Amino acid sequence: MQFFKSLYVHNRFFIYISVISALFLVSFWIPVLYSATWMLVWFFVIAMCIDLIILYRFKNGFSAKRIASEKLSNSDDNEIAITLENNYPFQVFISLIDELPAQFQKRDFEHAMSLKPGEKSTYTYTVRPVERGEYAFGKVNVFVSSILQMFSKRYSFSAEESVKVYPSYIQMKKYEFLAMHNNLTEFGMKKIRRIGHTMEFEQIKNYIPGDDIRTINWKATAKRAELMVNQYQDEKSQPIYSMIDLGRVMKMPFEGLKLLDYAINSTLAFSNIALLKNDKAGMLTFSKKVEKIVAASNKKTNLSVINEELYNITTDFSDANFALLYANIKRKINQRSLLILYTNFEHISALKRQLSYLKAIAKKHLLVTVFFENTELDTLIKENAEDLQSVYHKTIAEKYAYEKRLMIKELEKNAVHAILTKPQHLSVNVINKYLEFKAKGMI
Repeated sequence: MQFFKSLYVHNRFFIYISVISALFLVSFWIPVLYSATWMLVWFFVIAMCIDLIILYRFKNGFSAKRIASEKLSNSDDNEIAITLENNYPFQVFISLIDELPAQFQKRDFEHAMSLKPGEKSTYTYTVRPVERGEYAFGKVNVFVSSILQMFSKRYSFSAEESVKVYPSYIQMKKYEFLAMHNNLTEFGMKKIRRIGHTMEFEQIKNYIPGDDIRTINWKATAKRAELMVNQYQDEKSQPIYSMIDLGRVMKMPFEGLKLLDYAINSTLAFSNIALLKNDKAGMLTFSKKVEKIVAASNKKTNLSVINEELYNITTDFSDANFALLYANIKRKINQRSLLILYTNFEHISALKRQLSYLKAIAKKHLLVTVFFENTELDTLIKENAEDLQSVYHKTIAEKYAYEKRLMIKELEKNAVHAILTKPQHLSVNVINKYLEFKAKGMI
């Protein structure tokens, strides 16, 4: 039974049969071909037997193994490698099929190649998950044929494994690397001129040409009989919270990802940058109730805690309760903090319903409300309107885009900072705003 389960007919087998059938047909008009065709049939039968024998003579003629990371990065290209080894004493032709997780919805995975006797090779391909969660890989199937290519023997390697897809740690590491080398401008980060200095005193030092004369410490200068200046440093360990709305407004998809996933990826990247700047990073998620809260801390391990909490959160079909959010912030976040609120307002009426709570939060904390541009509306606005229906669609799209700009003005008028961003530029814009606040000494 195992023999028949592993035996497959190669495509070339049918080509050979077709050629023989055609020769028999032609021999009706050319009789001399009839005997030669029968000889070809016997040769074909013998070749079939030889092909079966050499394929099944070696029990472990081929081996393969999948190499995948324990964690995959959401919305990024992740490499998967399959190592292949030919243990046959002759060249083989293979067709490789890897059983990918159902989430990828890919049913045409196949790679063909040949391997010489004893040759090892590694085939690498990439996958791009767009959902967080657990992904189950199946078996690695290799169909091996000899040079005759009449039959194929299937080798099925039990490589069934589950990998977890986490928020985009690849994106986070890119920002971290560039931040360490002060090259954040490569990702669109702005160089912001530092205005003055913060009020955290570091030390008194000797005056060096170029130091700001406004920082001269006249008492120390009189005692030492030489110019001395006060040196200041950036204020450190400021609490920074990323607050993510888990309501239905964050279900909207853009380029395969929900708005929630963009917010999660941004939270992870931004929290890492904040920790590198010696600030405290925390997180809060809310919908009808405050779901999860991670207290702000400047410990590096806090990033792992935030990552684990973000791994399996999802949206629901309700509207977020901003009144409850305000109550929890008032009760649990006592120190003035930078609060990054990820939400989405599609209509100005939706903003006005929550504006009183946002104003109340902004009185105690530095609040930044982040919401999203509808990129599909941008496409409609840019299109030429050639008929009545397209004019109607373009007018409505422009109305919604205008409302988004009105929301920004409404928030700023009420002392609430705001970021209106395309989903793909979210992380860059949030980090820019954070760096701007640091430069101005606002946090």
